[in-house]
Amino acid sequence: MLTLQQFLGFLAAALLITATPGPDNLMVLGMGMSKGRRQGIAFGLGCAFGCLSHTLLAVVGVSALIAASPTAFTLLKIAGGLYLIWLGYNAWRSSGAVKVGAVKVADESLAKLFFKGCFANAINPKVVLFFLSFLPQFVVAGNGSVGAQVAQLGLTFTLQAALLFGLLGYFSGALGQWLNRRPKAGVILDRVAGTVFIGLGLKIMLTR
Repeated sequence: MLTLQQFLGFLAAALLITATPGPDNLMVLGMGMSKGRRQGIAFGLGCAFGCLSHTLLAVVGVSALIAASPTAFTLLKIAGGLYLIWLGYNAWRSSGAVKVGAVKVADESLAKLFFKGCFANAINPKVVLFFLSFLPQFVVAGNGSVGAQVAQLGLTFTLQAALLFGLLGYFSGALGQWLNRRPKAGVILDRVAGTVFIGLGLKIMLTR
């Protein structure tokens, strides 16, 4: 089971990362602006629940790795730490400019938009790599089953993403207009998220 400290630390990082402007949440905003609140919410929930497929892959992969060799698990965390530092570096280099435009898609049912969001997220190789790098940083081998911890972390990420993306879809019109009036609004979020990425990466590199 996750400790309260593990859970709260992970939740804070996950909320910040999910809120940082990126392809998924900008697509949700664009969908809501062009098609309406319900469509934006449906697509956003699909994007969020697509994370469950990545959680499953992470559970299977990380569990198999630590069963084979605890040393290999440590190497995975170090490699993940380096990847997070690289993501943080790129976030600091980013211009942070945000422009939200309407998404031009044919009229589709809410169910179809939900599954389209799921599919778009599930097949994104960058999200797979991110999950394999991010989730293990919050795993404590001495706190019980590593697979169970990864599953709980992945479910936590999915649920908070569903909440944030649902809110993005609901308030898409107002948020999209606000961001378009402030194209540099993403700078602060990019810098803060970049700092979180680098901090997590350095933590695993400097602590054994």
